[in-house]
Amino acid sequence: MVKIRLKRLGYKKNPVYRIVVLNSTTKRQAAPIQQLGFYNPKTKEMKLDKASALDWISKGAQPTQTVQYLINNCKEDGTLNYVKKETEKLSKKAQAKLKAEQEAAAAAASEEA
Repeated sequence: MVKIRLKRLGYKKNPVYRIVVLNSTTKRQAAPIQQLGFYNPKTKEMKLDKASALDWISKGAQPTQTVQYLINNCKEDGTLNYVKKETEKLSKKAQAKLKAEQEAAAAAASEEA
């Protein structure tokens, strides 16, 4: 069985992956059948030959979950369509203060009505 999966490169705590087509019985670092692109999870940088990947899938190659996600969220030019979350994480103290302010505002609004 042929798989499309990630091949890990880079040094300690700084992974960089190549998206490769491999036989499922070979090791992760084995010589690939074809290299489709690369992915850097730290910088969210990616370059993928999407047409080639879809061609391999149509031939019966099985992508891993991560590779399937990358293919689905890939633009036509091969870059990742990444949307950064805009939510801000607050400490427990800041969350309690914000909740108290909201309750005070709600109480003031109910007294006026």
